[in-house]
Amino acid sequence: MARALIALGSNVGAREAHLRFAVERLSTLGRVEQVSSFHETDPVGYLDQARFLNAALVLDTFLPPETLLRELIRIEAERGRQRSIPNGPRTLDLDLLMYDDLEMTSADLTLPHPRMQERLFVLAPLAEVAPEAVHPRLKKTIRELLEDLK
Repeated sequence: MARALIALGSNVGAREAHLRFAVERLSTLGRVEQVSSFHETDPVGYLDQARFLNAALVLDTFLPPETLLRELIRIEAERGRQRSIPNGPRTLDLDLLMYDDLEMTSADLTLPHPRMQERLFVLAPLAEVAPEAVHPRLKKTIRELLEDLK
């Protein structure tokens, strides 16, 4: 069984309902160990959009990372995710941040997530559920990455 760290976000429609739907659906892919509180955050990148509701969770799963990513994309689509504007508005955004201590790069997936250490909206909720998880490339805990970013 592997431990996956997943970021959740929504800024379209019933944001909290979208995140709760995601947690429920993710529980069918393994065991959801912890879910952070919900954090309201400003958009990053494309700024002309509503504020986000973000969270993070820990999922213990038997799915390999590529299969898990496909399932995350499928769950996003179930909630009406449109990928028309990069970093644009979305009903549901699910990012696979880390998968145990795996480092990999493929056409579809880079682990750990290449920008997670730059994003307060990722690290703040993640520090609630996995503060001692160690970024495999940077060799720092999530708590340390969050302190560095602040």
